[in-house]
Amino acid sequence: MEIWQAIVLGIVEGITEFLPISSTGHLTIAEKLMDLPIDDPAVTAFTAVIQVGAIAAVLVYFAKDIGRLGAAWFKGLFSASGRENPDYRLAWYVIAGSLPICVVGILGKDVIKGPLRSLWFVAGALLVWSAVMAFAEYAATKQRHEADLTLKDTLIIGLAQCLALIPGVSRSGATITVGLLRDLDRVTATRLAFFLGVPALTAAGIYELPDALEGDKVGISALVIGTVVSFIVAYASIAWLLKFVAHHTMMLFVWYRVVLGSLIIVLLATGVVSAT
Repeated sequence: MEIWQAIVLGIVEGITEFLPISSTGHLTIAEKLMDLPIDDPAVTAFTAVIQVGAIAAVLVYFAKDIGRLGAAWFKGLFSASGRENPDYRLAWYVIAGSLPICVVGILGKDVIKGPLRSLWFVAGALLVWSAVMAFAEYAATKQRHEADLTLKDTLIIGLAQCLALIPGVSRSGATITVGLLRDLDRVTATRLAFFLGVPALTAAGIYELPDALEGDKVGISALVIGTVVSFIVAYASIAWLLKFVAHHTMMLFVWYRVVLGSLIIVLLATGVVSAT
């Protein structure tokens, strides 16, 4: 992998990781356009590793919130009074909600890195999940807030996060959408999507690191540069998204997904690009 390709992929990852438009789908498209083998284990591992840069952006942006939750969780482990703190419960909710995608990701690794990397799957997932997102905006009451979160909410949203293993669905798109269907307001659903992403994407990056370093297809320099670029761009993306969802619906992203998915299908059907 050339350095310029790593920079491009870092930018794509940083922009799309937290927007509900599928970072894996966009990375797959970008890799295809740059003639990288999208089903090669080293290339797919690279996309997982540079997600750590985006997660680092979450840790920095939400440092106070994460520090508060971590302190409350640690205190609650050793203190009965600490277990009465809502932050203690929220910390456990995030941990519990993060477990499903870790288990499914490991068990389904071969399928995820193989057949699901096809652009047909990417296009189909972009279109199908767009319909779910639009329905959520229509049906959700958005009357519940962060203080109203329950373990059931985070487990259901955590299970939905597993759908993001299908390129084109979007991890944030899945978690935010199901959060809305649980009647959470957009900001709460979006913040929860960020928190749930920290354990899941960090684990994925560490798990895939050996594959990314295997052989000479990627290289340490490309990994480091892609991750750093991802961090810088993702930080700006987080700030923008939180301001956007506070005042707008998700329909802008729905229409973008529909246009992109339709365009991919046209290009595939006409033979302009191949599926893998």
